[in-house]
Amino acid sequence: MMDKLIITAAICGAEVTKEHNPAVPYTIEEIGREAASAYNAGASIIHLHVREDNGAPTQCARRYALAFAEIKRLCPDVIIQPSTGGAVGMSNEERMQPLSLRPEMATLSFGTVNFGGDDIFVNTENTIKEFAARMAEMGVKPEAEIFDKGMIDMAIRQAARGVVAPPLHFNLVMGVNGGIAASVRDFAYLVDSLPAGSTFTATGIGRAAFPMATLAIIAGGHVRVGLEDNIYLSRGILAASNGELVEKVVRLAAEFGREIATPGEARRILGLM
Repeated sequence: MMDKLIITAAICGAEVTKEHNPAVPYTIEEIGREAASAYNAGASIIHLHVREDNGAPTQCARRYALAFAEIKRLCPDVIIQPSTGGAVGMSNEERMQPLSLRPEMATLSFGTVNFGGDDIFVNTENTIKEFAARMAEMGVKPEAEIFDKGMIDMAIRQAARGVVAPPLHFNLVMGVNGGIAASVRDFAYLVDSLPAGSTFTATGIGRAAFPMATLAIIAGGHVRVGLEDNIYLSRGILAASNGELVEKVVRLAAEFGREIATPGEARRILGLM
């Protein structure tokens, strides 16, 4: 029997702007609003980047603390999962600032990937070890961010060496410009490559968002959607909120008989309790 479906909402990211979609949140009030829209629609996890009021990405712990407080005020039991990716070009120390707040989970990328043009998201082996050690110190469960198959192999090697503790939870990010394609073949390849006992979420970028969500629902995985990854509800139609994107996943899940996990159920499935 499949676990209930955990929906993660990536509400703003570091790169997408209001010029792309006016619903993208910048201010603390807007971040709270978008988190609540996703939570009320069925999301158990809020994947969080923060922005300055002008939209500039920041990893400032004080800014994260304000966002945490506002999200928890509106969604008391939701799981907040800050990004340690930050934005391209940030230092390791800058990227790790949110870990000082001791969140339940945070992202940990297991390799370097081209993001387009001259943008490179750099995660050396030593970076992975440094971030993993800080997370262990703070009692934070890592979500292994995977952009290609070799990153799964890296995660398995680091687990074997005691750098990260199994069972791991993976996020299979598919359709990034320099990463693995968002195809049925490649989805199956990544899922088949995961170590026994692990759990996974699938994230499709852009037009791949809902096809990958559907595959994950069928395969017993979990789903991430949100304005960070895709600004459209359907072809040519901008999403009015993160909640609209989550609602579409809930409808897809109902078609395939997957119930939606509450935050408490998500904690149990992910071993956070």
